[in-house]
Amino acid sequence: MSNLWENTSKEKENLSEPLKSQTTDFLIVGGGFTGCSAALEAAKQGAKVVLLECETIGFGGSGRNVGLVNAGLWLPPKEIISLLGHKQGEKLISALGSAPNLVFSIIEENKIKCDPERNGTLHCAHSEKGMEHLIERFKQGEQFEEPLALIDKTETENKIGSSSFMGSLHDPRAGTIHPLAYCRGLARKAKELGAKIYEKSKVSKVRKQNGVWQTYVQDIVIKSKYLLLAMNAYQDLGKAHETGKFSTVYYSQFATRPLNSNEMSTILPGKEGCWDTATIMSSFRVDDAGRLIIGTMGNSEGFGKYVHLNWANKKLKYLFPFLPEIEFNYRWSGKIAMTKDHIPKIVNFDENALSCFGYSGRGIAPGTLFGKTCASALLSENLSMLPVSPVRQYKEAFTREKTTFYEIAAVANNSLKSLRM
Repeated sequence: MSNLWENTSKEKENLSEPLKSQTTDFLIVGGGFTGCSAALEAAKQGAKVVLLECETIGFGGSGRNVGLVNAGLWLPPKEIISLLGHKQGEKLISALGSAPNLVFSIIEENKIKCDPERNGTLHCAHSEKGMEHLIERFKQGEQFEEPLALIDKTETENKIGSSSFMGSLHDPRAGTIHPLAYCRGLARKAKELGAKIYEKSKVSKVRKQNGVWQTYVQDIVIKSKYLLLAMNAYQDLGKAHETGKFSTVYYSQFATRPLNSNEMSTILPGKEGCWDTATIMSSFRVDDAGRLIIGTMGNSEGFGKYVHLNWANKKLKYLFPFLPEIEFNYRWSGKIAMTKDHIPKIVNFDENALSCFGYSGRGIAPGTLFGKTCASALLSENLSMLPVSPVRQYKEAFTREKTTFYEIAAVANNSLKSLRM
């Protein structure tokens, strides 16, 4: 089984130009949401831009994303304030609260063919404790003038077509897109504005000499004044160029065939994207063609792949028991960069150089915002405009052990849930 997004993207990039040594203003490593957003913004500002992607545009987490364009972070506002302080916390809350507006305005302005739906998202209470969490999240949202709506069990069932939840929290700022098509659309528009984008160009070394960044792809060297590392969970430059040490977690998704009109009659008529309040969370949504997409933490290609697939089959039946037996036609997974406090990081590891990562599963809106603002901050040499204050380095302990633990926990959880459902 393969990645649904790769098979259905309406955006088809043409990036066949061979890479050669050159000098540019702004060099970006990584062709996901962050890198492509930065390339678009820098090109709009008239800078000479080169973007290097080791695989293909959107190959990493961006092209394996759920496709939920969410506002804010996983963390409730009060927790963000407690971690960052009032000034920095309120700045980040405000920036990420309006980040979906940025995404959907870019889509409209650049005519990106990525099936945008902006009817909001539903955070669904899987238990009474989960409902208590949503009530508290709603109260905190009111204090920050967030336009959230707390929905009871009956209305939640009407919106979803499932009686499995105690209630939900609706966020009208949010929506859904085809994530890979969006990422490719960003790259397409950046290229139209003059950015040079190279796929299959794995960076082997980065160094600074006489104030100029030199980025190597084998024996080819790109010289630039400004450098942005935008690899997120797929950082692979080795310890000598490590700008952030964090844990990673896999997220898997499973997609059905397009449902017919009878099957779809009561399932998510508003096409909201959904996720639940469970510690090992799961998500579900429908795409533009009416396929049901169900996601969970864990690696669908790893040692627990059969556990995760069995969980998805049972979850589909649990959510929508009236559906006939339906197989999954697509299965894929991607890595998420998880910082310890679940707040994204920007590392100013040297002059005129930034690295950003750690969206903790919310890559679309934050990645777009961080990419755009990193480009502006570097080109203007004004880092105060960044949504979070940059740090000189970021390292966590026991990241490999935590990454292994997350996968074992996901396998154990999905195994137990398969037995209970």
